[in-house]
Formats: sequence, C-alpha cells, structure tokens
Amino acid sequence: MSEIKKISGAEAVIKSLLKEGVDLIYGYPGGAIMPIYDELYKYEDKLNHVMTRHEQGATHAAQGFARVSGKVGVVMATSGPGATNLVTGIADAQIDSTPMVCITGQVASYLLGSDAFQETDIIGISSPITKWNCQVTKASDIPEVLAKAFYIAKSGRPGPVLIDITKDAQFELMEFSYSKCDSIRSYNPIPNYSIKQLKKAAELINNAKKPFIVFGQGVILGNAETEFKNFIDGNENIELKSLAYKGKELDLTEIKKLASLPTYDEAISMLMSIIQAPIQKLMATMIAVPTKMVRTLDAVKESKN
Repeated sequence: MSEIKKISGAEAVIKSLLKEGVDLIYGYPGGAIMPIYDELYKYEDKLNHVMTRHEQGATHAAQGFARVSGKVGVVMATSGPGATNLVTGIADAQIDSTPMVCITGQVASYLLGSDAFQETDIIGISSPITKWNCQVTKASDIPEVLAKAFYIAKSGRPGPVLIDITKDAQFELMEFSYSKCDSIRSYNPIPNYSIKQLKKAAELINNAKKPFIVFGQGVILGNAETEFKNFIDGNENIELKSLAYKGKELDLTEIKKLASLPTYDEAISMLMSIIQAPIQKLMATMIAVPTKMVRTLDAVKESKN
C-alpha cells in the first residue's frame, strides 16, 4: 500500500489556483508570502506571475484583467505594509463590483496579537471593503477556503475577497484534495426580490415625465444588454448617461449615441430643468450630492433672491 504524498500549505495554494483555472497572478513578494512564491517555480509553465512595482498596482492590474477577461483577478502580497498597500484597490473593486481574490501572507499563528514584525490585522482592516475575508492558520483549511473565496468573488454581485494565510500554515504538510464550491449555507448570492416593490418601481418609471437613466457595469455584469435595450427601445424621452459605455453603442445605434456623465454645470442645468420646484424642495430631494454642486445650487438660490 503506497503512502499518500503530502504537500505543503504553500503548494496547496498554487494547486488550488490551478483548479480554479487561474493562469495569471499579480503581486509583489515579501517575507511572509515567500513560501508560496517559492512554490511558483514548480509551476512556471502553468502560472504566469506579473511582479508590479507596488502592491496597489497589482490590485488595479488584477481589476483590469478581471474586467477584460471576465475571470477572477488574483493578487498576492506579504504581511504588514504589503497587505495594507492593497486596501485602495480592494475598496475600488468593491465599489466597481470587480471579482478579485487577494492572498496575503501573515506572521506565524503563535505570533498573532503580539505586535510581531510586520504583523497587521488585515482581516479587521479589510472587513468593510470585501465581500468576505478569512484568516487561515492550518494548511488543511486552504483548499476549502480558497474554493469559497472564488465562489463568493464571482457569484451574485462580484467583488473582492481577501485570504490571509499564516506562515506556519504555508509550511505545514497536508493531504491535498480540492472540490469547487457551488453553494454556502449562510451566503445568498441572489437576494429575494419583492414583487410588490418591483411593481411600485415600475409604476414610478412609467409615470416619469422626464426619465433619466444612469447605467454602466451592472448591465455588463448581468449580461442584460438585450433586456436593457428592450426596456428603453422606442422611448425617445429617456435621457441616457454612462461612463462604462462611453464611446460604445451597446447595439443601441438606432436609438441614440451614448454620452458621458454630465459635468457639475451640466448636472445643475439638467436638474433645474427637470425638477420644477423651489430650490429648498430641490435640495431636500437630492441624495449624496457633491459639495461643489451643493454650493453652486446655493449660489443660484441667492442670485434669484
């Protein structure tokens, strides 16, 4: 009877990535992530690593890759400053619904909470800006956690996931087996919608005198271009604005050419023409208006007085 071959947690990370169809990684090496980087040499014919000049650059590169390819972008960085340098890109991916898995190295599990060299609580830091994050302290947990990470990152509304792996877990030996994740009991990627609320929204849209639609990546991610075209087709009163589709036609050539989002001055002019109401009422109905626009509207109010 042959003995089952064990591999390190670091190699398990690489094998898990290959199981998910990953062939490109962006990152920057450092002490706590070096065991995983060392394992890359065994798989250099299957995995291509792009070393950026800064960890933040790796996240933005992974974002671009994810948007162009439709795949999950993968980033690797070390602990401490390496991990914190990912924060801007992670937050951007969260806001823009970009699927991304970030893998960070961490100090050994027995050093957690001791203010060890380059120990940073990246789990606490990244919690508000990720769909999910998890710290792994045992090699045997790596395949299951990474399977969940890829499933969560690309399902429902896509977004970033961060997996923090302690250095001793990277060195620890384990028996590798991998199963892709297709459901998680506590995670519902497609929320339940209220038919009543949808009908109410439809009524508001249908009764709008001057409908204005800002659309973008949600149409792309939902593969809803045909449905969106059918929604606006034949209604010449609808005003369309988009950044994601700037310069594109979205198969809507027969309707109208799409423009970019308005400037502050254009937005003010548009709002003043759309909403026939006193400035006080207008201000009460606006949500998350940029400070500059608010100040300009105040100036308009004073000039009218």
